[in-house]
Amino acid sequence: MRMILATMVFLSLYLPAHAEDAQGCKDAALLGRYQGASIAWCRFKDFDELQFINAPHDYGALLDRNAVKDHWGAEWLKKQGRSSEVRYDLAPGSSTLEVATNYEAALKSKGFSITFSCTDQECLTGSVRDTYVLGEQLDPGNVVSTSYADHARYLLAELRRPEGNVYASVLVGDDQDRSTAFIRILEEKPMDGGKIEAPADLSATLQQQGSANVYGILFDFDKDVVKSESKPALDEIAKALTANPSMRLKIIGHTDNQGAADYNLDLSSRRAANVSAALVGGYGIDPSRLSYEGAGFTKPIASNDSDDGRAKNRRVELVVQ
Repeated sequence: MRMILATMVFLSLYLPAHAEDAQGCKDAALLGRYQGASIAWCRFKDFDELQFINAPHDYGALLDRNAVKDHWGAEWLKKQGRSSEVRYDLAPGSSTLEVATNYEAALKSKGFSITFSCTDQECLTGSVRDTYVLGEQLDPGNVVSTSYADHARYLLAELRRPEGNVYASVLVGDDQDRSTAFIRILEEKPMDGGKIEAPADLSATLQQQGSANVYGILFDFDKDVVKSESKPALDEIAKALTANPSMRLKIIGHTDNQGAADYNLDLSSRRAANVSAALVGGYGIDPSRLSYEGAGFTKPIASNDSDDGRAKNRRVELVVQ
């Protein structure tokens, strides 16, 4: 009996224990975990932007122009909505082929279609073909930079539905005896706006400072039509103009840095023009008192490296003329 107990103690010390999930983490609602895996990290946001690759990635071209953080080009797909990101540590002995194949089957069973998939060097083009690059570009928050150095398999899937499409990517990699699976899911949906309002006393702010940033004027993603939810902010602007009959305002549209510079400049100009039109048509403001222009992302007031910073940069600025 003592020999049996001693053997059991020895085995309990040296058999690997099943790792616990990271605190506060859970599986993504639409796609669970591979058998035996544990969650190393997770992030869920009600509204965010995720970037997927949908063609072989030319990392070397980004290096040549010192732009490795740029995610622009035909190989990148950017989508906004509800996001889920979960990184798993896979159980010892899990192969990238088996894990990726199981996830592909699970996605197909849920109605997804696979729009792009690749293995190792197939995922890359150009002068840099090391598979760890996929981790740097698709899983930049992973503190283990070599997680995908030995083998990497990637797939992107899409589920079309009336309330908004769903995009899911699976990146599986090996680094010696360590295996990782990184799951990202984006459910398209519009942002809940109206969370940042006009200054409490817009008229006083304009008179004292000569300008003011207004965040309650809302637009759908990539659109220039002023949404009906913008009425409280428009009411305040019209109120300030009515209280100061000699005041003239320039309306300047600003965006974050997500998109091409020329496109954002044009979009911001069209949005500013429609704010002017809403004040003229809806409140009877004399059009000679208003001018407008777009600034695109040329005049940020916060860092574009965070969601909060980008939200502050997406604004309508009023400047007293």
